[in-house]
Amino acid sequence: MISVKASPIRDGWTFTVQVQENNGTTEHRVKMSHADYDRLTTKAVSPEECIRKSFEFLLERESKESILREFDVMKIAYYFPEYPKELERRIRK
Repeated sequence: MISVKASPIRDGWTFTVQVQENNGTTEHRVKMSHADYDRLTTKAVSPEECIRKSFEFLLERESKESILREFDVMKIAYYFPEYPKELERRIRK
């Protein structure tokens, strides 16, 4: 289960994300600017849904323990160049 809580900041949001599985829970802090939100989603989903779908993407590729504890959402594209297009596909589903 992925739970996402947003806290607004001056230029976007900071999200607290908890990933709970049978073998425990991890907590992550993710920042996303308004500009990145617009670029990634064209406002088709809420910021929280964008982050939830981003974590679904990550969890298909690595364990919850391997996901950075604190990062900017665009860092995902650094490690996984297909992320923006795959996120768009998931949003349009």
